[in-house]
Amino acid sequence: MAALNACSMLPQEQINLYIAERPEWQRKMLVRLRQLIHSVDEEIEETWKWNSPHFDHDGIMIGLQAFKEHVAVWFHKGALIKDPKKLFEKDDTKGMRSYKLRETDTINEAAFVDLVKQAVKVNLSGAKLSDAKPARKALVVPPELENCLKKDEEAWAHWENFSYTHKKEYVEWVNDAKQDETRKRRIAQALEMIRAGVGKEDKHRV
Repeated sequence: MAALNACSMLPQEQINLYIAERPEWQRKMLVRLRQLIHSVDEEIEETWKWNSPHFDHDGIMIGLQAFKEHVAVWFHKGALIKDPKKLFEKDDTKGMRSYKLRETDTINEAAFVDLVKQAVKVNLSGAKLSDAKPARKALVVPPELENCLKKDEEAWAHWENFSYTHKKEYVEWVNDAKQDETRKRRIAQALEMIRAGVGKEDKHRV
């Protein structure tokens, strides 16, 4: 009978019940998160998906989940959202991003509201997760190359102004050398070309 009653409940009622059944610290957090989400846009709709509260605006947008030790806010298109305050977890899925809050945490309300605003804009724009650009890996410059560049003021100035792609081409070229002599020769050649402000593959570019 309880299952039937749950199925017949409105999303708002299901969410109210979900929140009411949590520990006090989670109740307070979930209530405030719910308020902040609705403060962004009056057209945000509450829905009940996957046994947890969700908030839609022109499609699925945000989900809330309470776990034993934290509350999670899931942004379904988080990969398309800028997160300057670093609220998102680092180990999330390819498309989704989560903001996790423990009992001792305080909601960064201004930053959170900004994320919700972006989520609304992303949905309104019709953007898809396939539009998200993959994050660039941090470029590790071989120490020998970096030391040579720093000792040459002109070369270092050009290097600092090179694009990520230009730097990556030189780094891969040096790292691909199998022998020490080849590596040293490539570093010397790279230094000369960089000093002239020339990219490794410039001659192949139109």
